[in-house]
Amino acid sequence: MATLTYDEATSLVVRCLEANGCSNENSRDIANVVVTAEADGCASHGLFRVPGYVSSLRSRKVDGRATASLERTGPSTVRIDGQGGFAPPAHRAARSSIVEIARTQGIALASFVNIYHFSALWADIEPICSEDLCALAFTSYLPSVAPAGGTKPLFGTNPMAFGWPRPSRLPMIFDQASSVLARGDIMIAARDGHRMKEGVGINAAGEATTDPNEILKGAMLPFGGYKGSSIALMVELLAGPLIGETLSFEAAERDNKDGGPPRGGELLIVISPQKLGGIGWREQGEKLFDMILQQPGTRLPADRRYANREQAKLDGLLISDETLAKIVSLI
Repeated sequence: MATLTYDEATSLVVRCLEANGCSNENSRDIANVVVTAEADGCASHGLFRVPGYVSSLRSRKVDGRATASLERTGPSTVRIDGQGGFAPPAHRAARSSIVEIARTQGIALASFVNIYHFSALWADIEPICSEDLCALAFTSYLPSVAPAGGTKPLFGTNPMAFGWPRPSRLPMIFDQASSVLARGDIMIAARDGHRMKEGVGINAAGEATTDPNEILKGAMLPFGGYKGSSIALMVELLAGPLIGETLSFEAAERDNKDGGPPRGGELLIVISPQKLGGIGWREQGEKLFDMILQQPGTRLPADRRYANREQAKLDGLLISDETLAKIVSLI
């Protein structure tokens, strides 16, 4: 393992992306997301993802210099066309408009289309929730998860994220796939030679396996059986037909399989608690959090990530030698 400071890791990612055709501004948006994920302890969405970004740039599937366009389609709705670029720059371009709509209208419904989403969803909503707003985000992916009772990949890992603002601290956020694990976690296990727990996935013959390589050839399983499968179904519809974008299997049909993300969409819902709940919503939310934390062994979603982030700023980020060497080789 190698140790890099926050700034060193950011500079490395920016240099790598710029060397492969990404603009400096877009490179910094992406670097902020992947380095923060690495610092938070989410290695599957950290620097491990940089080669995938580069593959999509080199194949020219993704425009690293794209500038998103915004169209106000109604009092509370906005459509963001990523113009064939990565998701983080599109979010940066649209964020202030989305926040303003939610504050004035009480809710903002934002559809992101023609984007390539390859990052954790919490990165999309944390800055918004830090503006005293509640947010939900949904996106799909390539087919990798079998529906409940099935044996073939159909759904993407289809994550959803929810964030709640907190006074004088970072928001409470959960970001979770509808599969048992994120696909990146299985890829890292395969790289490092680790076995998975039972119930994570099946092989190409539909048989249970703990071998990550066989799961990658077969299918991942939804968490909680039919419950996770239903959530994956919901996300497919919210991030696809609802906003005029593709389903996971449709994205796969037109993807060039360069190892990077497919083109797709994202639905972002931002709500003003002040408009709906008036005074007292902060205190009531904190009461719930306090009641949770009174029970030994509990914690709030994202608190461990935030603690890891602060520690990483002090001690640096531990990066696997293989990941570091791969990024350096791409510059």
